[in-house]
Amino acid sequence: MGQQPAAKAAVMSDVARLAGVSHQTVSRVLNNHPSVRQETRERVLRAVRQLNYRPNALARGLAGRRSRVIGVVSFDTILYGPAATLLGIERAARAAGYGISIVTLERLDRAGMRSALDALTEQSVAGVVLIAPMLTAAMAVHGLPTGVPAVVVESGGSGELPSISVDQVAGARLAVEHLLSLGHPTVWHIAGPRDWLEARDRVDGWRLALEVAGRPVPPVLQGDWSPRAGYEIGQSLADRPDVTAIFCANDQQALGLLRSLHQRGVRVPEDVSVVGFDDIPEAEYLSPPLTTVRQDFDEVGRRCVATLLELFGQPAGHSTDPQVEPTLVVRASSGVSRG
Repeated sequence: MGQQPAAKAAVMSDVARLAGVSHQTVSRVLNNHPSVRQETRERVLRAVRQLNYRPNALARGLAGRRSRVIGVVSFDTILYGPAATLLGIERAARAAGYGISIVTLERLDRAGMRSALDALTEQSVAGVVLIAPMLTAAMAVHGLPTGVPAVVVESGGSGELPSISVDQVAGARLAVEHLLSLGHPTVWHIAGPRDWLEARDRVDGWRLALEVAGRPVPPVLQGDWSPRAGYEIGQSLADRPDVTAIFCANDQQALGLLRSLHQRGVRVPEDVSVVGFDDIPEAEYLSPPLTTVRQDFDEVGRRCVATLLELFGQPAGHSTDPQVEPTLVVRASSGVSRG
């Protein structure tokens, strides 16, 4: 007979759920905190015995004093924005005298978020940063008990937890207003995936800038962040004389677009101007160098850590304004309309 799979070890959230209490209450009971009522204490201890819960020894040793570690929940991606955000948080934490512990998830859903928070809570991290750029992830975060001070990195965040984000709407408006100022009658938009908060905000900013200027609003061209999406959409736009300016929701799609237009004999910026978003390190070395909207991911990291320090009751020493302003970097891919 085959061996039965080992039962999954209980975590703190399992104890809290069975006992009908919060993570914090379970932690207080396990560390003999005097503020817990006897009835609640007994209920938690019954749940501990019933689930055969074994708290992490290191976490128990650290309980009662704050560790110098910040937990980060991120997801498995090579996309520039989330990766740069993670690096910005790590740099800011190190500058503040903290290490980081990263939990990387394949899917940012509610179950994954809860599991990640359980893992970090048992490490007795001082606080947690949740990188939640997708709609499903943002929904999973709200209402999720953390048990520790927490900050969310997302676009347009709202809810119980403080949120830090780059002003995506403002960034898109910068791109569109720049192109309109060069005399282009309108601006086409290659968007990011629909379930990404940043992509939605960039569509909103693009549309708002055109409406405020009284210009026609073309249909959204749906992309997926990849160079291939920009390349394929470029093939469909190359023969259209009414397309003189294109705003891409990220630089990777702009990269694919530039190659597509070049292959079809469309000159940039003489025939079509192109603007990207992110300012990836390669942007200034593309042909032509790419005009783009820069996101300051290091500043996002600094504000995340400063917000956590405030939650710890320590001086932040830096701005905790929830929105980081983007900047426009003008290079050679955008030029005066000759239409």
